[in-house]
Amino acid sequence: MLAETSTPRPHAAYPNGFVRHHHRGLFTAPIALRHLLPGGIRTSRGICLDLGEGGMGVLVKGQLSMGATVEIDFQLQENTMTVIGIIRHTSSVRCGVEFVGLTAEERLQIAGVVGHG
Repeated sequence: MLAETSTPRPHAAYPNGFVRHHHRGLFTAPIALRHLLPGGIRTSRGICLDLGEGGMGVLVKGQLSMGATVEIDFQLQENTMTVIGIIRHTSSVRCGVEFVGLTAEERLQIAGVVGHG
C-alpha cells in the first residue's frame, strides 16, 4: 500500500479550489444514480469513469446540482455496492461525487479494485 505523505492540494481540473484527498484509478462500470427532485426521486443511468476510496467520476444523463446528495449502485467485482455521495463538481460532460459514510471494509474493497490497497 502506498502511503500519501503530502498535504492534499487543489485538483487542477477544478478552479474553485476543490481538494481531492484520495487517488482515483480508472474504473468503468454501469451505475444507477438516485437523487431527490421536487415531486419525488429520480433514477438515472450512467457510467462510472474513475473510482477511489473518496469518490468517483461519472457520466450521467441529466444535470445534477452541486451539493446534491445522491445514492449510487454499481458492480464492484462480484458485489453490488450502494454508496451515498455529494456532487462536488459538475459540468456538461461529467460530475464528481464525494462518498460519505463508507465503512472501513467498503474503502478496502474499493482500494483493492483500483490498485491502492
